[in-house]
This record gives sequence, C-alpha cells and structure tokens, in this order.
Amino acid sequence: MARSQCRGIAAALLMVVWVAVSDGQLAYDYYRTTCPDAEDIVRKEMLSFALLDATAPAAFLRLMFHDCQVQGCDASILLNLAGFQSEMRSSRNFGIRKLEAIEHVKSALEAECPGQVSCADIVALAARESVALSGGPYIAIPLGRKDSRASSYQQADAHLPPPSISVDAFLQTFMAKGLTIEESVAILGAHTLGEGHCLNIVDRLYNPKPDDQMNSAFEARLRLQCPTPAPLTNLTTISNDITPTIFDNQYYTELLLGKGLFPIDSSISRDPRTSDLVKQFAIDRDYFFRAFSSAFVKLSSTNILSKATGEVRKQCGL
Repeated sequence: MARSQCRGIAAALLMVVWVAVSDGQLAYDYYRTTCPDAEDIVRKEMLSFALLDATAPAAFLRLMFHDCQVQGCDASILLNLAGFQSEMRSSRNFGIRKLEAIEHVKSALEAECPGQVSCADIVALAARESVALSGGPYIAIPLGRKDSRASSYQQADAHLPPPSISVDAFLQTFMAKGLTIEESVAILGAHTLGEGHCLNIVDRLYNPKPDDQMNSAFEARLRLQCPTPAPLTNLTTISNDITPTIFDNQYYTELLLGKGLFPIDSSISRDPRTSDLVKQFAIDRDYFFRAFSSAFVKLSSTNILSKATGEVRKQCGL
C-alpha cells in the first residue's frame, strides 16, 4: 500500500462520527445477537480489497450512492435478473464495479451467520469502510436494511443524476431525501475519491455553456486527456482531484481554483446558495467530515424496506 494511503488509514482512526437516526427499523446494534462479528468481517474484507487495489474504495462508495438513489438502499443494483431489467443496464451506471467483491463479502458472512446480513447492509458497510480506509471519518451507521426483490434500469435512468445536473435539480434531489443544503454540498465531497470518464465531460469541453467557468490550464489538460468530442475509448479516466485515493477536502479547494471536473462541481462553487459552504469545507476539513457523515447516514438510510416488503438474499445477484 502507498505511504499516502497508509497515512489515510491512520487518520481515519482519529475521528469517529455518530449520527442520530429516527428510522425505527434500523439500529446501531442490529446484529448484536444474530451476527456479532458482521462489521469486523466486512472491515477485514475491505482492507484486503484496498490493499490490492487503491481505487477500490472509490468504487464501493459510488456503488452505494447509485444503489440508494434509485429505489432506496436495497441492493437492487446488484440484482442480475438474467440481465434484462438490471439497473446495471442503465447508461448512468457506466463504470460501476466491484459487484463481485460484494458477493465475496456476502459469502464470508453466510459462512459465519447464514441468512442474517442483507446485501443492502453490506453495500452500506463497504462504503463506510472505504471512506475510513481512505483517510475520512469513521461513520457509525445503523443497520437492518432489507434487500429488494426487483430491479429496473428504467428507474436508474430516471433517478440517477447526470454530471450536468443543475444546482436547482441537485438540491431538490437530495433535499427530497431529507438532506439539508449543507449536507447536500457535503455529499458531493465524495468526488474527492476516484476518477471521472471522458464520456461524462466531453460535452462540457467541446460544447461549453456560457456561464461555465473553468481554469484555462485545467481545461487544456482535460482536452489533452479527452482529445475528441466523441471519446475514442470509454476507458480513459481523469482524477477528480489531485489526491484521488485519499478522502480529504482537496475537492473543495480545487473547486475554488476553477478545477471542478463535472459541471455540477463548478456550479456549486458559484451559486450563492452553495458557494459559502464550498469555501468553508475547503478551509475546515473536520467541518466537512462532520457534514459528510451526517449526509452519509441519511442517504444510506433512504427508503428502507421492511421485513414484509424485503428479504435477506442468500446471494446478492439473485
């Protein structure tokens, strides 16, 4: 593991954030009697994945967001359903990966306590551990989610926000899930991990809007990495910020320099409703961590299924 990633893991141990949750079905000690080692098992597996692949934490974090945005946090994104209705058919899920890793963790949990831990909880725990392993806050999250029996790529098309989303639509999307404006701006800080694809930024580069502002040197670098309006390959990626494997507040610092990768990144740095929060998060990392933790708990507790409407799958893809 790189030295910077080791420092990230050490930093994660220094800040544990607890957030109150009102959902009566979820509990912080949900598996206390049925699978007491569940969180430790997930943590061990996530550490192994991170050691083998420094980009894995970003993938697990994105996986949770894309799951929760569609039908709620119900692991519906993992359902294969012979490939026909799978949410993974949606173009908005381009680049989503590590589904097989979630299945691996599920197998480990089934060996320890069969039929107890839902795939939805595994997805949430994997994202939580990924943030912490990358140097972010260790967020205590309530558990007890149930798995969906249905998946729909049409729902994914309709509910996953595009990179070109306006600030108005962005705020409406997340405030509808119970997030405040502060938490909505903080949840975008997840962009501090990982990379973007040329596919999602070429329109901004070659068909720019008059009000879109970008650092000229940054724009020139992006044009070198994405040299054509129609990407020659969908495999080309660009780091979201200069520390793509570390969960920090560098994302906000770069927004203030005009180096936001996606249109929404640039827009929140200029909109009067959100620009002051971008500045505060850029200055105060701990403030960002607290706001992100609160947003993470709320988003990962969205539209939870009950025992009557959901289930605990034996395999996450079936």
